[in-house]
Amino acid sequence: MARITVLGGSGYAGAAVVAEAAKRGHEVTSVSRSAVEAPVGGVDYVVGSALDADLLNNVTADRDVVVVALSPRGDMAGKLERVLEQVIEGLDGTPTRLGYIGGASSLLTHEGGPRLWDVSKEHIPAELKPEIETGLNALALLKASPESLDWFYVSPPQDFGAWLSTPSKGTYTLGGDVLLKAADDTSTISAADLALAILDEIETPTHHRSRFTAIH
Repeated sequence: MARITVLGGSGYAGAAVVAEAAKRGHEVTSVSRSAVEAPVGGVDYVVGSALDADLLNNVTADRDVVVVALSPRGDMAGKLERVLEQVIEGLDGTPTRLGYIGGASSLLTHEGGPRLWDVSKEHIPAELKPEIETGLNALALLKASPESLDWFYVSPPQDFGAWLSTPSKGTYTLGGDVLLKAADDTSTISAADLALAILDEIETPTHHRSRFTAIH
């Protein structure tokens, strides 16, 4: 059993990680700015902001894994990088693994090719760019972190979000730095199935200081 804290545990991806971790019998702490409507049994729910430095230190100390599933929106807009920096500073030199659920834009379009961001940024609405750039910045911060910190970065596929109503299949296909697409040219996964990949990584670590992606 692992002691797992999920920052942003009420969001689309975060809530799925919380549910899957609890289902597998792990000791789970979920942190979110507001109370969840349907709490999962056995989960310790903490209501508060990751911008609160003392709270952040308390919920990340003495854990086996800390998963950052925060969205850079609302009062978190433009501030998530600093939160991640604090988490990195706090976990460096400890045995705690750090996981970050980011976005797809840092994935390569093909092996050795450009990032998805590089070929699509001119067509992305201006109001969405800061959120995407936060995901890019987070990966850069992790790559620049001390070698003593064990981290993994999760890039969902190109089409991922609650608004898509993607059905769960109970399976996933794992990838690395390159955007994955299915035979029908789709690139998607449900939050529940992405959580399967994340919990499998937590239980059987294979990505050390590296990124992975997963699709249906």
